[in-house]
Amino acid sequence: MDKPLYVRLRHRIQARPNQTIKLQDVAQLVGDTDIIEQVNNIAIHQVNMTDQSIVVLDVMRIIKEIRATGQELDIQTFGPAQTIVEIVYKKKKFRPMFFVAVWLLLFLGAALAIMNFHEDVSMRIVHQKIFKTITGLEDDKPLLLQIPYSIGLGLGMILFFNHVFRKRINEEPSPLEVEMFNYQQDLDQYVIMHENKESSKKIDDN
Repeated sequence: MDKPLYVRLRHRIQARPNQTIKLQDVAQLVGDTDIIEQVNNIAIHQVNMTDQSIVVLDVMRIIKEIRATGQELDIQTFGPAQTIVEIVYKKKKFRPMFFVAVWLLLFLGAALAIMNFHEDVSMRIVHQKIFKTITGLEDDKPLLLQIPYSIGLGLGMILFFNHVFRKRINEEPSPLEVEMFNYQQDLDQYVIMHENKESSKKIDDN
């Protein structure tokens, strides 16, 4: 009777250039200890320069490589059907001037967006009317309202994004993190469909 081997592919892994990707790198394995020791080091893919930055490994290729060892195994697969291999090259050096330029661009862009929004909704006039309603006085610059409002706007942004610099306020993900997660999921799905050679088959004109 074939011995069972349970295979669950990892969704995404990282690899170095020229690295040999083994079965234990791309999958979680459950089975008899002696079987896992024998299949753990099966070479699945050799990273080379033609791979560029992304490689998609299909579960059928994994099964084929395991079967090639000649062992009688009952292979059961769970989870994703592909593993995305991200090839990590040398990180670029930190450039202070580039960081400052991007920071200024984002800061000025956010500031202009907030000011334009306030101008569109006539926030200055609203503050003047609220100030007159509360105090009975007219003031072109009701700083008693504008200063706390500005501070509250900044605090509200901190609470909304759930971060103070790199420190997270609580474990709940921020809306930005959720959107980034959804974007990454869509990107991974696109990569799986377009980079995986086994996902489609074209008619040979020849």
